[in-house]
Amino acid sequence: MDHVDGIGFDLDHTLAIDNRLERVAFLRLLERVLEKGGRSIGTFSDEIDAIDALLSQQRHGECTIDAAVDKFVVSHGVAPDRSYTASFRAMAVDMVDEFVVALPGVDTTLTKLRDRGIKIAILTNGWSDLQQYKARRAGFSGAVIVSDDIGALKPAPAAFDTLLAQLDTQAARTWYVGDSPETDIAGAQAAGLGTVWFNWERKVYPEGVAQPQHTIESFGALLSLLPDVVRAS
Repeated sequence: MDHVDGIGFDLDHTLAIDNRLERVAFLRLLERVLEKGGRSIGTFSDEIDAIDALLSQQRHGECTIDAAVDKFVVSHGVAPDRSYTASFRAMAVDMVDEFVVALPGVDTTLTKLRDRGIKIAILTNGWSDLQQYKARRAGFSGAVIVSDDIGALKPAPAAFDTLLAQLDTQAARTWYVGDSPETDIAGAQAAGLGTVWFNWERKVYPEGVAQPQHTIESFGALLSLLPDVVRAS
């Protein structure tokens, strides 16, 4: 790749961390469920494990967030009700300002990318209201593509096709930056995009997964990759 016209970004653990916001929202919902006559499923650790399992199902496209909430209340002996899903959604969104923190260097780097004329957008799995608000909290003012809206989850090629359409760029001249080897790097590479693994947590890259073209450990380091691949048009 000798020119970069656009860069897509993952959101969670790439632009920002949310400090397990949705887990906490479920725990707060649990308090309400128990007040309504529900029963605990075990220890506090058991509750957390069950919540994390539900969130994993939702993030992998096995159920919607509303279905996850319904499963949660039913497992605690309470009939599902729209008031529970509405309450969960409202609590999660209300916690964004308190819980979501942009990673260091995000604001400056995004500004410099725009100054260079590079198009940017977010492609993220999740439900729309929450992810849109997280992105704004992280200081991102561009387009935010959420799996809930487009009906396609990363690493599916359709998700990255939507990103390219939004950026109006060719795959060969577009990068995708993310923290997940399986979802972000392998998915983007399969769709023909250049890949940058953001390994700020200094993890070991898993074997058997498509290798990234670039690896960075700080967000600002993304800019140092560009002089070698960006030239004046």
